[in-house]
Amino acid sequence: MSRRTQVGILGAGPAGLMLSHLLQREGIDSVVLEQRSREYVEGRVRAGVLEHGAVQLLRESGVGERMDREGLAHRGIYLQFQGGRHHIDFVALTGRQIMVYGQQELVKDLIAARLAAGGEIHFEAEALRLVGIESERPAIIYRQDEGEEELTCDFAAGCDGSHGIGRAALPNGSFSLYERDYPHAWLGILARTPPAAEELIYAYHERGFALHSMRSPEVSRLYLQVAADADLADWPEERIWEELRLRLGEPSLQAGEILESGITPLRGLVIEPMQHGHLFLAGDAAHIVPPTGAKGMNLALADVRTLAGALVAWYRSGDRAGLDGYTEACLPRVWRAQHFSAFMTGLLHRDAAGDPFEHKLRLANLSYITRSRAAATSLAENYTSAATGLEETQ
Repeated sequence: MSRRTQVGILGAGPAGLMLSHLLQREGIDSVVLEQRSREYVEGRVRAGVLEHGAVQLLRESGVGERMDREGLAHRGIYLQFQGGRHHIDFVALTGRQIMVYGQQELVKDLIAARLAAGGEIHFEAEALRLVGIESERPAIIYRQDEGEEELTCDFAAGCDGSHGIGRAALPNGSFSLYERDYPHAWLGILARTPPAAEELIYAYHERGFALHSMRSPEVSRLYLQVAADADLADWPEERIWEELRLRLGEPSLQAGEILESGITPLRGLVIEPMQHGHLFLAGDAAHIVPPTGAKGMNLALADVRTLAGALVAWYRSGDRAGLDGYTEACLPRVWRAQHFSAFMTGLLHRDAAGDPFEHKLRLANLSYITRSRAAATSLAENYTSAATGLEETQ
């Protein structure tokens, strides 16, 4: 069976859903294909920090009401090292704050908005291949209910992550891949325990990095630096809580029910260009950043904001400038975010060799950031939105 739409979108994560939502507001039809079930994507816990500009984008596009009601607005973050905790006040330094609002909550809001507007989202629809992306009528071949179907479109948007068919559809030789594997991983838990502080804590400890975050007043998101080849089986709950208390300097941190746990390798990746023919990549399909800089979801939203604007210009006036220049518009913020994420990762993670000279250098840099308004402002500008360009929505 063959169907037709203007923009075929792969993936029902924040990028694909926001693109579909923005296009619908401009009268442009789209269909979203998602391999997983609705229950799965609405429960998938991932990123949780929204920059100022991302918050503005959600409000202006009409999907920010629940975020404003239930999200946790933060003035800044804490840097902790050598037993001391130092506040970096983003509002005082830049006039911008951040919002802690789980990716899964944003996904729920966007799905509800798309369905309420009569949008098409096909869950458990496995995209098999993209054909004709160099033509004016590309098609997505997908499987649903045991049968193969075809979705033809004017443009295809690959918002289906690093392992999706969007990236795989790029012809060999049509792109360059820039990649870095970091020598660390994060052991992360989602736990039913009240946050130990009112804002995020980035801790540098001689035993390694730790991060204290939260998803609600009752649920915390906590991370530990572990070796890149670490095995979760070597980290029983008691050991996790003991290490968190030590690195975070929170001896009274309550051990709650662990709802989710896993180990995530840290890596950086950029595809150039982020497009080929009538196929455009966005979010993790085009780039991956280590989570230390809190940039992944924000970059994805910035990508689709740019892509939506380019598609609107094409459908309204036939102007291809935005589409042709999509990659050039996105890459400066992508590389800025890569740099900031690499900076934060290097600043806060103990090197595997435990070099005492490197340790002292990190302590000196952390001390400088907490004592210098210029250094603190640079960190605040990058963290709150300057690294992605979403501040343009102000």
